[in-house]
Amino acid sequence: MQHFVYVLENQTDKSWYIGFTVDLEKRIAQHNRHTGGEYTKKRDSAWKLIYCEMYLDKKDATRREKFLKGGSGRTFLKKQLSYYLLS
Repeated sequence: MQHFVYVLENQTDKSWYIGFTVDLEKRIAQHNRHTGGEYTKKRDSAWKLIYCEMYLDKKDATRREKFLKGGSGRTFLKKQLSYYLLS
């Protein structure tokens, strides 16, 4: 089974949501219907997928999600997405 760690960007305020799922398309649709995570429910704007990683083991994916939500992970994402963030 595949496990996805993903980053969504709010199309209004440019805030990010970092999550984990086994069905990426379904989960993004849930966020955009405001039935996803508590954080995304509070914002009326659409969410856009800007980054995704796939793992075969759930523990690897959940560990990566936790890392990306922290300070070093945010720094990594800003470097990884530097060209996107400039546009």
